[in-house]
Amino acid sequence: MATIIKNEEKDFQPNPNKIDGFRLLTDSTREKKGINPQWLNFDVRQLNPGECNAAYHFHRYAEELFVIQQGSAQLRTPQGIETVHSGDIIFFESGEVGAHQLYNHTEEPCIFLDIRTYIGHDICEYPDSNKMIVVPNGETFKRNEQHDYFEGEENIRDIWKKLNGAE
Repeated sequence: MATIIKNEEKDFQPNPNKIDGFRLLTDSTREKKGINPQWLNFDVRQLNPGECNAAYHFHRYAEELFVIQQGSAQLRTPQGIETVHSGDIIFFESGEVGAHQLYNHTEEPCIFLDIRTYIGHDICEYPDSNKMIVVPNGETFKRNEQHDYFEGEENIRDIWKKLNGAE
Protein backbone atom coordinates (compact mmCIF):
# COMPACT_ATOMS: atom_id res chain seq x y z
CA MET A 1 0.00 0.00 0.00
CA ALA A 2 1.28 3.48 -0.79
CA THR A 3 1.03 6.13 1.90
CA ILE A 4 1.53 9.77 1.01
CA ILE A 5 2.80 12.36 3.43
CA LYS A 6 1.77 15.75 2.07
CA ASN A 7 4.10 18.66 2.68
CA GLU A 8 1.38 20.65 4.45
CA GLU A 9 0.79 17.73 6.87
CA LYS A 10 4.29 17.82 8.34
CA ASP A 11 4.35 18.32 12.09
CA PHE A 12 7.87 18.78 13.47
CA GLN A 13 8.20 17.75 17.10
CA PRO A 14 11.23 17.85 19.40
CA ASN A 15 13.02 14.55 19.91
CA PRO A 16 12.82 13.51 23.57
CA ASN A 17 15.86 13.46 25.85
CA LYS A 18 17.91 15.89 23.77
CA ILE A 19 20.17 18.54 25.28
CA ASP A 20 21.06 22.07 24.18
CA GLY A 21 23.03 21.98 20.96
CA PHE A 22 21.29 18.78 19.82
CA ARG A 23 17.61 19.79 19.68
CA LEU A 24 16.68 18.10 16.42
CA LEU A 25 13.00 18.13 15.38
CA THR A 26 11.38 15.20 13.59
CA ASP A 27 8.20 15.15 11.52
CA SER A 28 5.68 13.04 13.45
CA THR A 29 3.40 12.43 10.42
CA ARG A 30 4.97 9.04 9.61
CA GLU A 31 3.90 7.60 12.96
CA LYS A 32 0.48 9.28 12.85
CA LYS A 33 -0.16 7.54 9.52
CA GLY A 34 1.00 4.19 10.89
CA ILE A 35 4.05 3.90 8.65
CA ASN A 36 6.39 1.45 10.36
CA PRO A 37 9.20 0.43 7.96
CA GLN A 38 10.90 -2.89 8.52
CA TRP A 39 14.25 -2.41 6.74
CA LEU A 40 14.27 1.07 5.18
CA ASN A 41 13.87 3.66 7.89
CA PHE A 42 13.33 7.35 7.21
CA ASP A 43 12.45 10.63 8.89
CA VAL A 44 12.08 14.23 7.81
CA ARG A 45 14.15 16.35 10.18
CA GLN A 46 14.31 20.05 10.99
CA LEU A 47 17.63 21.36 12.24
CA ASN A 48 17.26 24.84 13.68
CA PRO A 49 20.04 27.46 13.77
CA GLY A 50 22.87 26.69 16.21
CA GLU A 51 21.91 23.01 16.61
CA CYS A 52 23.56 19.70 15.63
CA ASN A 53 21.56 16.73 14.38
CA ALA A 54 23.44 14.26 16.62
CA ALA A 55 26.82 13.69 18.21
CA TYR A 56 29.55 12.97 15.64
CA HIS A 57 29.06 9.26 14.93
CA PHE A 58 29.13 6.34 12.54
CA HIS A 59 27.12 3.16 12.20
CA ARG A 60 28.63 -0.32 12.05
CA TYR A 61 25.59 -1.96 10.44
CA ALA A 62 23.66 0.80 8.70
CA GLU A 63 24.06 3.09 5.75
CA GLU A 64 22.51 6.53 5.81
CA LEU A 65 21.46 9.10 3.23
CA PHE A 66 20.56 12.76 3.77
CA VAL A 67 18.65 14.77 1.17
CA ILE A 68 18.79 18.47 2.02
CA GLN A 69 15.33 19.80 1.16
CA GLN A 70 15.57 23.35 2.45
CA GLY A 71 18.33 25.56 3.82
CA SER A 72 22.00 24.84 4.43
CA ALA A 73 24.21 23.30 7.09
CA GLN A 74 27.81 22.43 7.73
CA LEU A 75 28.64 18.74 7.39
CA ARG A 76 31.45 17.23 9.44
CA THR A 77 33.03 14.01 8.13
CA PRO A 78 36.47 12.40 8.46
CA GLN A 79 37.48 14.53 5.44
CA GLY A 80 36.67 17.81 7.24
CA ILE A 81 33.85 20.34 7.11
CA GLU A 82 31.83 21.21 4.03
CA THR A 83 28.69 23.27 3.54
CA VAL A 84 25.69 21.42 2.10
CA HIS A 85 22.70 23.12 0.50
CA SER A 86 19.13 22.48 -0.61
CA GLY A 87 19.12 19.75 -3.26
CA ASP A 88 22.34 18.07 -2.08
CA ILE A 89 22.32 14.32 -1.44
CA ILE A 90 24.84 12.93 1.05
CA PHE A 91 25.57 9.20 1.39
CA PHE A 92 27.25 7.77 4.50
CA GLU A 93 28.82 4.33 4.33
CA SER A 94 28.83 2.07 7.36
CA GLY A 95 32.02 2.13 9.38
CA GLU A 96 34.43 4.88 10.37
CA VAL A 97 34.62 6.32 6.84
CA GLY A 98 30.92 7.19 7.14
CA ALA A 99 31.21 9.26 10.34
CA HIS A 100 29.06 12.39 10.20
CA GLN A 101 27.40 15.30 11.96
CA LEU A 102 25.36 18.26 10.70
CA TYR A 103 25.52 21.70 12.29
CA ASN A 104 23.18 24.51 11.25
CA HIS A 105 25.46 27.53 11.03
CA THR A 106 22.79 29.71 9.37
CA GLU A 107 19.87 31.79 10.63
CA GLU A 108 17.24 29.61 8.88
CA PRO A 109 16.04 26.05 9.58
CA CYS A 110 17.61 23.25 7.55
CA ILE A 111 15.12 20.54 6.61
CA PHE A 112 16.40 17.19 5.39
CA LEU A 113 15.21 13.69 4.65
CA ASP A 114 17.15 11.12 6.68
CA ILE A 115 17.01 7.63 5.13
CA ARG A 116 18.84 4.70 6.72
CA THR A 117 18.96 0.96 6.41
CA TYR A 118 18.00 -1.08 9.43
CA ILE A 119 18.60 -4.81 9.85
CA GLY A 120 17.10 -5.02 13.34
CA HIS A 121 20.22 -3.91 15.20
CA ASP A 122 23.17 -1.54 14.94
CA ILE A 123 26.14 -0.30 16.90
CA CYS A 124 26.85 3.42 16.70
CA GLU A 125 30.25 4.73 17.69
CA TYR A 126 30.98 8.28 18.87
CA PRO A 127 34.66 9.21 18.30
CA ASP A 128 34.51 12.52 20.25
CA SER A 129 33.36 10.87 23.49
CA ASN A 130 34.78 7.37 22.95
CA LYS A 131 31.33 5.81 23.41
CA MET A 132 29.32 3.19 21.60
CA ILE A 133 25.61 2.48 21.77
CA VAL A 134 23.82 -0.77 21.02
CA VAL A 135 20.61 -0.28 19.03
CA PRO A 136 17.70 -0.89 19.57
CA ASN A 137 18.05 -1.26 23.35
CA GLY A 138 20.11 1.92 23.80
CA GLU A 139 22.81 0.51 26.08
CA THR A 140 25.81 2.86 26.00
CA PHE A 141 29.40 1.90 26.77
CA LYS A 142 32.85 3.49 26.77
CA ARG A 143 35.03 1.91 24.08
CA ASN A 144 38.18 1.92 26.20
CA GLU A 145 36.55 -0.46 28.68
CA GLN A 146 36.81 -3.50 26.44
CA HIS A 147 37.37 -6.77 28.26
CA ASP A 148 38.60 -10.24 27.45
CA TYR A 149 35.73 -12.64 26.75
CA PHE A 150 36.60 -14.91 29.70
CA GLU A 151 37.33 -12.12 32.22
CA GLY A 152 35.31 -12.83 35.38
CA GLU A 153 34.56 -16.41 34.31
CA GLU A 154 37.59 -17.99 35.98
CA ASN A 155 35.60 -19.46 38.90
CA ILE A 156 33.02 -21.39 36.89
CA ARG A 157 33.44 -24.56 38.99
CA ASP A 158 32.59 -22.60 42.16
CA ILE A 159 29.47 -21.19 40.50
CA TRP A 160 28.32 -24.70 39.50
CA LYS A 161 28.98 -26.04 42.97
CA LYS A 162 26.85 -23.28 44.44
CA LEU A 163 24.07 -23.91 41.89
CA ASN A 164 24.06 -27.59 42.81
CA GLY A 165 23.82 -26.82 46.50
CA ALA A 166 27.39 -27.77 47.37
CA GLU A 167 29.38 -25.01 49.03
